[in-house]
Amino acid sequence: MKIASWNVNSLNVRLLHLEQWLADFSPDIVGIQETKLEDHKFPDTRLLELGYRNVFAGQKTYNGVALLSRAPIEDVQVGIPGFEDEQKRVIAGTIDGVRVINLYVVNGQDVGTDKYAYKLRWLEAVHDWVQAELQRHPELVVLGDFNIAPDERDVHDPVVWSDNHILTSTAERGALNKLLQLGLHDGFRLHNGQGGVFSWWDYRAAGFRRDLGLRIDLTLVSDALKARTVAAGIDREPRTWERPSDHAPAWVQLG
Repeated sequence: MKIASWNVNSLNVRLLHLEQWLADFSPDIVGIQETKLEDHKFPDTRLLELGYRNVFAGQKTYNGVALLSRAPIEDVQVGIPGFEDEQKRVIAGTIDGVRVINLYVVNGQDVGTDKYAYKLRWLEAVHDWVQAELQRHPELVVLGDFNIAPDERDVHDPVVWSDNHILTSTAERGALNKLLQLGLHDGFRLHNGQGGVFSWWDYRAAGFRRDLGLRIDLTLVSDALKARTVAAGIDREPRTWERPSDHAPAWVQLG
């Protein structure tokens, strides 16, 4: 079972890219972030024609998440239970017995800002929800654009991306580690120990060409799925296409 995560940075702009990638990579399940589409504009019929059932929650211009799957998607949850938030950043469903939570984590703007405080509150709410979900669904995958680089191996310049910088700050990494301590494992790190493998590159300053990236798109697997995790990686190919998303798909494969 191939499970992937991709921040497409506007599905309206990147639909043809998504279609090509689904045909080339052939994932079984995909969590998409930043669809930037209201629900009535979501291309559900087209995706069904391609063989992917889909559930989605979107809004105009910003955010938006979706789950695509070859198999039926059951027990769908939109948003974090008990956490009031107008931003469409969370969708979850159960597919072939595996619970999949798709997150578009708050960026946070900058350390010390109101948006940074909101990010930390949001992550705390996610932690409590995932803790409860693990009790109901031991076979759990939490994936998405986390807007957090886990450690120094995941940034192109640890001096710049320091413990007081957004996306790498001590509090953000602490929130991610607290989530992992529930019994989740970074799928990529189960099979790849090296640094310098990234999933996001800034459009500015030739970031991709110079490989000035971060690994902020993650696929986390529960204890019950750890032994089934046979491979994981980042598919850089879509980032080379014309008018690409600034993110590349992250994926994990369960045997």
